[in-house]
Amino acid sequence: MTTRTSPQRSDSHVGDELAKFAADVRYYLSLTPRQLPSRYLYDALGSALFEAICHLPWYGITRAESRLLETHAKDIFAQVESLSTIVELGPGSGEKLRLLLHEGAPEGKPLDVHLVDVSAKALQTSMQTLGSFEHVRVIGHAASYDAGLAEAARHAVPWGRTLVLFLGSNIGNFDPPAAAALLSSIRRELSAGDALLLGADLVKPPERLQLAYDDPLGVTAAFNRNLLVRINRELQADFDIEQFGHLAVWDAGASRVEMHLFAKSAQRVRVAAAGVDITIEAGERIWTESSYKYRPNDVVTLLADAGFRSATQWIDAQEGFALTLAEAT
Repeated sequence: MTTRTSPQRSDSHVGDELAKFAADVRYYLSLTPRQLPSRYLYDALGSALFEAICHLPWYGITRAESRLLETHAKDIFAQVESLSTIVELGPGSGEKLRLLLHEGAPEGKPLDVHLVDVSAKALQTSMQTLGSFEHVRVIGHAASYDAGLAEAARHAVPWGRTLVLFLGSNIGNFDPPAAAALLSSIRRELSAGDALLLGADLVKPPERLQLAYDDPLGVTAAFNRNLLVRINRELQADFDIEQFGHLAVWDAGASRVEMHLFAKSAQRVRVAAAGVDITIEAGERIWTESSYKYRPNDVVTLLADAGFRSATQWIDAQEGFALTLAEAT
């Protein structure tokens, strides 16, 4: 029987998160150019909008990764022998891990699955998605990647190997130094012989990237602008949502797609809970997300520098996406 442990969040913990949110908004809006951390895009509505983005015909990351997982699931489990613990960072809806388990997990073998996500709603959804697997115990951690992975590592089954999943090209949301630091922190929580399965979107023609991040239906624009809706609601701000547009820009030199919000008119904005009172000029941008794109060899190098040896790399040529299985050295 599957055991599911729901994450518990105390009032003091929620208060700490809100204070951190306010502090981050105050700091990042003071920068030049103004910025907002991309992790705050994923409230309940933001998570739902992102799930919708994953179904858009112009955003092929999810479909490509799912094809690779379905095709190579048995290979993945075969290469990580004596697997006892899986930790997924940012599981979203849980569908990718469900697919991996369904297609590749040895039947009847006990397995602990730890899910780590800052979004309580996404965590609840993913736990429900995985709740039907027998012999699989699912534990949720409402936490940052570092904190959640450290907690999962403390409870990992000591006699088996651990596999960490970092899928969906979430690595692309970190700039190169931060990506290297994150992979190094993952390596520190693992033992030699444990493994990491990393999904990374690859460089492709700019016009395809533009459609992926500025779709004709406006779903990505809604996802981006919802960040201001969240700040208005949770931090007592007065952003005029209708006066902000969505902009996606491909920076070839940095190998990244940038998402911005731009002001259609000059306005004064107050964020009461963050102590912010600023004037935003017409045309001024707020940088909300970066999505770095890789070349296959870049992924191998990034993993090697963090203490991993790449075992196998599978590439979906149709969408330009790489799934790399690496072993901790």
